[in-house]
Amino acid sequence: MGNLTKPEIEQLAEHLENAELQCMEVIKITDDFPQMDYEDAFDIQWEIRRRKVDRGTNIVGMKMGLTSWAKMKQMGVEKPCYGFLADYFSVPDGGEIKHEALIHPKIEAELAFVTNRTLKGPGVNIADVLRATDFVMPAVEVIDSRYKDFKFDLKSVIADNSSSTRFFTGGRMASAASLDLKNIGVVMEINGEVVETGAGAAVLGHPAASVAMLANMLGERDEELPAGSFVMIGAITAAVAVNKGDSFIVRYQDLGTISGKFT
Repeated sequence: MGNLTKPEIEQLAEHLENAELQCMEVIKITDDFPQMDYEDAFDIQWEIRRRKVDRGTNIVGMKMGLTSWAKMKQMGVEKPCYGFLADYFSVPDGGEIKHEALIHPKIEAELAFVTNRTLKGPGVNIADVLRATDFVMPAVEVIDSRYKDFKFDLKSVIADNSSSTRFFTGGRMASAASLDLKNIGVVMEINGEVVETGAGAAVLGHPAASVAMLANMLGERDEELPAGSFVMIGAITAAVAVNKGDSFIVRYQDLGTISGKFT
């Protein structure tokens, strides 16, 4: 059991969702609720998800966050976090995002796994994920913490749907078996300049480890990753802030490119 009451969880879910929908900065919620634990944080996220579903929003996927060992060490956390992807988060390859619709967006180069069988923890491993993968494709996540100056702790960020806001998909699909997932290289350019490079192993040593960890974390709540899930594995590159007028292109070894623009 968490430490917050059901009304407190509902109140915080409404507060954080309003911050997202109205593009407003807020102060990290653990300042006012220091007693909050990780279970409370996920309860708030699932309550935001429930609110969206009740209004007719479809949940189209899941994302992992803080999936690099370096980032976990930097944040002083022992494991990554996850969030959900709502239908209106999706932007087509080459699409545009209105910069003022977001607070302080950053982009991250990622991969997405699309599954063809149910994965439910505990005990899901890389081999289980690879067997359950229909295909892998490129994705670029736009993160936008609702917290002022991007300052937060892990509990606050989990409650804020792990800073989810938009994502681009594109490039080409490939079977997991046809890719060297650990060594797959990515190059991110903004306005024609290379700003980040990375390889698949930046994500927990192997991209499929991220999907396995998600299935195991969901299993702790008796939830599962259904067949047909779209899962973004977390950042292969560092997150890079984008400004109004910026255009980006991310090149993926063997998987083509994704591009977009902030207007």
